[in-house]
Amino acid sequence: MKTGYERIQADEGSSFRLLHQKVKAEDFAWDYHYHPEIEIVCVYGGNGRRHVGNHLSYYQEGDLVLIGSNVPHGGFGFGAIGEHEEVVIQFMPDFLGEGFLHKPEMKNIKKLLERGLQGIKFEGVTKQTVSEELLKIKEIPPFQRMVYLLNLLEFLANSNEFELLNKRETRYDFGMRDQLRLRKIYQFVEENFTTEIEIQQVAELANLTVPAFCNYFKKNLNQTFTDFVNEYRVNHACKLLNEGRTVADACFESGFNNVSYFGRVFKKLKQVQPSQFALQK
Repeated sequence: MKTGYERIQADEGSSFRLLHQKVKAEDFAWDYHYHPEIEIVCVYGGNGRRHVGNHLSYYQEGDLVLIGSNVPHGGFGFGAIGEHEEVVIQFMPDFLGEGFLHKPEMKNIKKLLERGLQGIKFEGVTKQTVSEELLKIKEIPPFQRMVYLLNLLEFLANSNEFELLNKRETRYDFGMRDQLRLRKIYQFVEENFTTEIEIQQVAELANLTVPAFCNYFKKNLNQTFTDFVNEYRVNHACKLLNEGRTVADACFESGFNNVSYFGRVFKKLKQVQPSQFALQK
């Protein structure tokens, strides 16, 4: 289970990390995490969930997001369906040397990275252009790749096709106690989502009263604990439906105990009924 601080290592012979992956989205685990590296995430097609700082929303037809240093976020494949393809670039704020961002030529990029502390979603021509360019960057040598990244950042810095995801900076400020508490909660859900989960039980695990736990979870994760558990269960149900299981089997084996309620929750999250989803697959 990946929660809390994520340690990232630059690619060999490079000052930043470039990752291009194609995986089954249903295999994505919940991985709310943070790291000092700035991150650009480009998702190619499909729909899924973006959780950046305290902002929780859903994307369609792919996504392009810039996430600032130490801003907590979840994996963009969580909640998606089918094959998930993404390119991720991760780099330290001083990846080109201490003081480099203070050079006059870097003024626009410096402002971009400062806005990134709120999380930035790009749309329109900007999203389309960057999506195409990122597929080229992995094919070029390290020096040209570095120059390519600078040009890409300058392009993003001059775009007005963006939305800030949070009203204020959301750098990770949880103490060790909060990290351990959230890790315990996620671990418990992963191990027990197929059975009935009493909120009193989870609140005790977090050493909080039920009202305090509900407020704590909503404040830090921007959704209720019940919605979080239901989403986790629905994503597992999607995996079962993809494997050819019946709607009833997917319902009960994912922790729901009522097919009608399962259908309502599934439709709310995936915009189709479980039976329609199964036929599409």
